[in-house]
Amino acid sequence: MAKIFNVTGPCIPAKHYMTDLTERIAQIQRMVDAGAYFTINRARQYGKTTTLALLDEALKEEYLVVRLDFQLLGSASFRNESVFSQAFLRVFLRELRRREAGTQKTAGLMERMKEVSGKKDEDFDLIDLFEYLTEVCEISTRPVVLIIDEVDNASNNQVFLDFLAQLRSCYLERETKGTYAFQSVILAGVYDIKNLRRKLRPDEEHKTNSPWNIAADFDVDMELSRDGIREMLNAYEADYRTGMDTDEMAVFLYDYTHGYPYLVSRLCKMMDEKAGSGDASDCKRAWTKDGFLETVRLLLLDNNTLFESLTSKLVDYPRLERMLKELLFFGKTITYNPANQMVNLALMFGFVRNEEGRVIPANRIFDTLLYNYFLSLDEMDESDIYKASLQDRNLFVRDGHLDMRRVLEKFVQHFHELYGNCGETFLEEEGRRYFLLYLRPIINGTGNYYVEARTRSLGRTDIIVDYRGEQFVIETKVWRGNEYNSRGELQLEGYLDDYGLRTGYMLSFNFNRKKQAGVYEIRLRDKILIEAVV
Repeated sequence: MAKIFNVTGPCIPAKHYMTDLTERIAQIQRMVDAGAYFTINRARQYGKTTTLALLDEALKEEYLVVRLDFQLLGSASFRNESVFSQAFLRVFLRELRRREAGTQKTAGLMERMKEVSGKKDEDFDLIDLFEYLTEVCEISTRPVVLIIDEVDNASNNQVFLDFLAQLRSCYLERETKGTYAFQSVILAGVYDIKNLRRKLRPDEEHKTNSPWNIAADFDVDMELSRDGIREMLNAYEADYRTGMDTDEMAVFLYDYTHGYPYLVSRLCKMMDEKAGSGDASDCKRAWTKDGFLETVRLLLLDNNTLFESLTSKLVDYPRLERMLKELLFFGKTITYNPANQMVNLALMFGFVRNEEGRVIPANRIFDTLLYNYFLSLDEMDESDIYKASLQDRNLFVRDGHLDMRRVLEKFVQHFHELYGNCGETFLEEEGRRYFLLYLRPIINGTGNYYVEARTRSLGRTDIIVDYRGEQFVIETKVWRGNEYNSRGELQLEGYLDDYGLRTGYMLSFNFNRKKQAGVYEIRLRDKILIEAVV
């Protein structure tokens, strides 16, 4: 059976196109060999379950691996210590029986565990549970590794915190008294277990509790690399011979996703489906730059569970939403600081990443997703600039080509009419947002845009617009004088070279009362710069 690109459940090498994770698994196995207890916490659909399945396969010859999924335990299983202990024992026993079927040495113990798991004994608690688990570790002919996936289902729960405390106690006794315990314990989820927050009583604020402070740091890179993506595409190309440039396509995929596993697979799956549609022109175009940009546009229109999860976090955490708005629209510099709770949340959920000590959006896809989300809220508020754009949107496309100069001319006109009397603070904080709000209905459904991370927070923001295969670079900045403006022109000229373009656009928000608002053309060697002054 032919392989496919998979976006649901774990990826299986024999069935799915995927990158080679051999080195990643080897790194984690070295942690297991060292006896580490640790957490794999990454954002949703980041390849955690796939990694655990491959790790299980790699460990099974040397270790007895018991891999559980806390999704099997409903909320009622965490009602109290006794209920949880018996529920955990049942799923543990089920997995142990599957792994050790026919093994004489564990048969007697499993019978005793089965008896306990069938009882409704309110006195059966975590201490009793760990006596059985310790005995499994003692009589097993191989060191036992416990893996628990989807631990988020149990977080913010006192019973689970007590369970972690028991694991911690076993770990410490293993180190100090030489008692039997798990060789390694791996917990996987989105949240960082070492910093669980909980409510002890309804009238208390959330408090930090660290029963998992014995956990080793997990620094294994789980992003997909450009080389890994290229090799995956080479395998696909060997099967289907589409004629794609796998080196170029790997660069596109990585540049837009920064190796986020779900996004890479989803884009590939969508292009594969387009190539397999049967239409000759679609087949030829699917794995080209134009086909890729079209796929990005369609993905951002998709209402998938990952995107829903991300935007729901903005509702749950208003301070996180505010921080991301300041990062996106105001160009605020946010220093990476692990002690900053909102920065930690943004990293944990996958919104941002740390680049040389500076917080930036995780990837272009999420960047645009967030802009679209925030701008859609402004649309709902019936922004005047948005309504002006809706009235103008038929003026900007000629023979299928977007006239960006005309867009800037009309934006300057409307912005001056609507907000000309607003102060300097308004211009600096709202100008970029209002330009994107004006641009959105013009390209919506046909084009796409993203904000270039390299220029964010450097006094300027470069917006890249893709429209029917054409790209436009628009630099938005606050006017800081003629010398500063000249430097900006030179920077934009160099950036145009990166994109192979001869024409670039500048949108300057000028606080000088003597300014001359309008759109001007500047020739800089072999480049043309169209500058709009608001």
